[in-house]
Amino acid sequence: MALPPQFLDELRARTPLHGLIGRKTRLARNGRQWKGCCLFHNEKSPSFYVYDDHFHCFGCGAHGDAITFLMRAEGASFPEAVERLAAEAGLEVPKPTPQAAAREKRARDLHGVLSLAEAAYRRRLFLPEGRAALDYLRRRGLTDETIARFGLGWSGEGRGALAAELKPEGIEPAQLVAAGLMKPRDPDDPAAGLSDMFFGRVMFPIRDRRGRTISFGGRTLGDGQPKYVNGPETELFSKRRGLYGLDLARDAAFRGAPVLVVEGYMDVIALHQAGFGGAVAPLGTALTAEQLELLWQLTPEPVLCFDGDGAGARAAARSAELALPLLSPERSLKLATLTGGEDPDTLVRKGGAAAFQPVLDAARPLSVALYELVTAGKPRETPEQRAALRARLEEVARLIPDRMLAGEYRRALLDRFFEAGRRPIPPAGARRPPRREGGATWRREPPMGVPGLQRPAIDPPGIRLERARNLLAILLRHPLLLPEVEESLMALDLPEGDCQALRASLLGWLAGAELLDSAALARHLANDGMENAATWATRAPGLCAAAQPAAQPKEALDGWWHFFGLLRGEAELVEDRAEAQRLLVETNDPAAQQRLIRLSEALAVLRGGESEVTTEEATIRAAAGPASGGPSGAPRADTIG
Repeated sequence: MALPPQFLDELRARTPLHGLIGRKTRLARNGRQWKGCCLFHNEKSPSFYVYDDHFHCFGCGAHGDAITFLMRAEGASFPEAVERLAAEAGLEVPKPTPQAAAREKRARDLHGVLSLAEAAYRRRLFLPEGRAALDYLRRRGLTDETIARFGLGWSGEGRGALAAELKPEGIEPAQLVAAGLMKPRDPDDPAAGLSDMFFGRVMFPIRDRRGRTISFGGRTLGDGQPKYVNGPETELFSKRRGLYGLDLARDAAFRGAPVLVVEGYMDVIALHQAGFGGAVAPLGTALTAEQLELLWQLTPEPVLCFDGDGAGARAAARSAELALPLLSPERSLKLATLTGGEDPDTLVRKGGAAAFQPVLDAARPLSVALYELVTAGKPRETPEQRAALRARLEEVARLIPDRMLAGEYRRALLDRFFEAGRRPIPPAGARRPPRREGGATWRREPPMGVPGLQRPAIDPPGIRLERARNLLAILLRHPLLLPEVEESLMALDLPEGDCQALRASLLGWLAGAELLDSAALARHLANDGMENAATWATRAPGLCAAAQPAAQPKEALDGWWHFFGLLRGEAELVEDRAEAQRLLVETNDPAAQQRLIRLSEALAVLRGGESEVTTEEATIRAAAGPASGGPSGAPRADTIG
């Protein structure tokens, strides 16, 4: 028995193809897809591309999906490949029972019924009875080409008209009920007969990702309510698991179009006609986790477009909270907001693509928009209110399962929180109030300057970049420090570009490294394309002594924490230390103790003092004794090496 198409579609959707193929050959991100050397023929230059749902080699022509890959790469039969992928995806392969065979036949029959119904609705649109519907669509600015592309139609006014039209095709009323096109007049009285699900409505076919019609939506032309109606749940159709326009958006995303989520059918159609072919919409429900998974199969960062009113803000907040537990470093969201009471349909009708493009360009990453969504309308005047808001921000960040990503979100949210609470900096040239000492007012006299000598301008970004370079150079020269500083390194806000790329490469290497030495790290960086970045980080000018190969382990570790403190900032260090102290109390873990000591030393240096250990930390050290080591059983910092 052939397996049901719905099962195979879900199996493919649940199998990350780049992860499956990446077990056999090294893949590198290449835009929206992955690229590597083909397994099926010998090649030195990569020509093997992996997309969201298929692979293709431009060298030998190999092509297929996850099932095909296992069959070609491992010689598995079709059933063996399906069984293995299903086990990994947590799916049960349907058994070849008479009931399963009957379901498969019904599904084939339902696709046929829906296809015939769509053809009937489309014909009616261009008959005299559909004139009002056709005029409505044209008033909305739709061309005949767009009407045909989306398969728009007219349900007709006469009750029972669809059943009568399809009867010569051998379609029985029971099949129309199973397809969601008719319903019992009275569920408790079978003798009451059947009625049409859609009556006097403009019809919108709803299709799956393969372009097959699985249900319909209908819009009334009058004042009747509800204005829009979707077909009921059937064996083919689930509102939670589909998106309007998905089949067309899939093709557009493959060609590089941004994927947009808007509210309604007409928004999707208007955007497609204006050239935004990646537009989709939920099917009469709020965005669901299943729909987010569909979106991430198309693109790693879809754009959710909301109205600028209160309802739009609430929808954005709900979508963000839904998405957080599903985020990973490879998939996120952007949020775009419409203003002035516009929706995408009215906006492009008035100004075309040029009117909507700025909305798309202004879309903000979720990491940026989340702070405003969480804090909107929340009071923050008292210490209690600020503490509650800060706790909420940390709670939101903890919803993200990926540890590194959750740390980045927590840092971004708390950075905004502390920035909002700082006093404004006086404008340039403003006079500061006089200081008082011992009750007397005094002013500091300006220092005597050298005539004609210009003081160089301070370059904060350049200073921060040099500090980050030194911090990374220490780790490149002394990779044995990585296990002890891993968590703190993840929390840092490093400059974009080489600094962040180097950190990611270092942490990726640490996760699987068997030997923490500079030679192994250098090989990893070369394979990861980071050789030039490493050369930049370790160049001699401006490099501190702790980053020199001859530096002693303790000197290197002290230097690393020095730069960490300068980059992290006082408020964040205070928080880090409080968290480390809490963990030490809860776990009595030597790693937590060592982290607490180091954070306290970094904070002391940042506050302008010497790198001294306070009485509190000295007590902690004495109580812990000589056995305190770093993470993963690493020896104390002063004995590494």
